[in-house]
Amino acid sequence: MGIMSEAGKRSKKEKAAETATSLIKDGMIVGLGTGSAAEFAIRKLGKRMEDEELEILGVPTSLRTEMVAIECGIPLTSLSEHPSLDIALDGADQVDAHLNLIKGGWGSHTREKIVAYASKKLVICVEDEKVVDVLNKPVPLEVLPYAVKIVEKQVKELKGMPVLRSDGLRGGYFITEQGNVILDVDFGVIRNPREMSITLSALVGSVEHGIFTNPTEVHVGHEKGVKVLKRA
Repeated sequence: MGIMSEAGKRSKKEKAAETATSLIKDGMIVGLGTGSAAEFAIRKLGKRMEDEELEILGVPTSLRTEMVAIECGIPLTSLSEHPSLDIALDGADQVDAHLNLIKGGWGSHTREKIVAYASKKLVICVEDEKVVDVLNKPVPLEVLPYAVKIVEKQVKELKGMPVLRSDGLRGGYFITEQGNVILDVDFGVIRNPREMSITLSALVGSVEHGIFTNPTEVHVGHEKGVKVLKRA
């Protein structure tokens, strides 16, 4: 596939976000993911609220998402007030043939996973370039700063290659909203994401990892429209 312009990628993402947000009904409590695809979805929800007098409540997964939702006029709530959500809308960094995901490029995967777990449905919006046969991107791990070397040791024993994520703007390390750091761990091809998910969840000192195995459906934007992939 040839190189696609950034504008073209945004266009595909926006198409996917549009079909995903069509699933939102009046009165729903909606988990709001973090990242460019989620932001498209949030803005489209705000437009629907304005045009259709749609009434919803949103649960944001990051400060950035919270700010975008407020800008778009979406009233916000919390998991403390609403621990069960109707649906969550989010993006992904990679999707495999069985709808397993790698997330965490924006560093918000811990809160995104909590919101996904709390939701009756998890709907993902991506462009077609992110759909692959087998997951092979590095897996983000949110790690307690105190435990970085301990987690590095454990993932190396699993044949992973960890890299501590840097903050390109300030020259230091990337810090999550929970005050932790992120290790991006390259395991090569991940042939059994569910097994890897269980293994990574057992790591001492790691808060959460970026493998998600529970999407209800994935909306894939391409040049001619959107393909909706659902779990068999």
